[in-house]
Amino acid sequence: MKLVGKQTWVFQNEIYLNSTGTAVGPKESDGPLGNAFDIRHKDLHCGEDSWEFAERRLMEQSIEACLEKVNLTNEDIDLFLAGDLLNQNVTTNYVARQNKIPLLCMFGACSTSMETLAVGSALVDGGFANRILASTSSHNATAERQFRYPTEYGGQKPDSATYTATGAGTALVSKEKGPIRITSATIGKVADLGITNPFDMGSAMAPAAADTIVQHFKDLNINQDEYDLIVTGDLSGVGSPIVKELLKDEGYDLGNKHNDCGLMLYRSDQDVFAGGSGCACSAIVGYGHLYKELLSGNLKKIMIVATGALLSPTMIQQKESIPTIAHGVVLEHVQGGE
Repeated sequence: MKLVGKQTWVFQNEIYLNSTGTAVGPKESDGPLGNAFDIRHKDLHCGEDSWEFAERRLMEQSIEACLEKVNLTNEDIDLFLAGDLLNQNVTTNYVARQNKIPLLCMFGACSTSMETLAVGSALVDGGFANRILASTSSHNATAERQFRYPTEYGGQKPDSATYTATGAGTALVSKEKGPIRITSATIGKVADLGITNPFDMGSAMAPAAADTIVQHFKDLNINQDEYDLIVTGDLSGVGSPIVKELLKDEGYDLGNKHNDCGLMLYRSDQDVFAGGSGCACSAIVGYGHLYKELLSGNLKKIMIVATGALLSPTMIQQKESIPTIAHGVVLEHVQGGE
């Protein structure tokens, strides 16, 4: 791996995304991408007694689906890189207690999907592991209980709010040849424009996404024409127009080459306010729908820029603003890579 420019890693070995696994909740199953997911649940409990246990099951199932596709087991994996939204990353830690894979627990809020994928690719490229699982999850009811109000409270939300996706996504990274290569990653800086409203994450995170995309272009001396699609994580209906305008100000017009996982995941009539968010949002869209589009060759080269709001309820109550971050990973379809 080498650092190009200020923030972009270019992998010197051929690093591959060999397999993915996804498990999702009812709204996600019923959305426009429902058929792209491996495991679909009909209710938020996912057969468990609590929301937190349900989220744990989702992550476990995404791992099982990922490994089953390539006939591997936990014993074949060198490192488990994972994180979630809950305090102390409890979903990840309890899953790791079960799977017994050496763990590097990570937290980037909703940017965790691409943070774990980027770091996992770097570790494989550097020879520190042969096979790595990168995983993340979120659950609408666990996130509401921790960050806002329990769903039973029935609190009203503004249209700018987003709906935390229920699901989990896992990716297998190695040097074993396959049809999808991971070629580079741009690590984001923390951005904070002073937004304090936790019900407007799109506006808060858009500057971080724009900053990472612009830096990626500058580091590699390229522009949007290099890609079939540049997809952000969970800016949804509020943040997506903002990031496109911010990029225009920098001289980059994404046009129809941009989409957002939070807008792709749900239909407009599913009562998800401005769209989807949460760690699972970019993970299940990226490792479900977009992965299959790359496999089929419908997409040749994409960049997934997962965005995260690094807030806590305690700091919001102390009138602090919301720091945000975005990490981007480039995936390419390899002709004859199978």
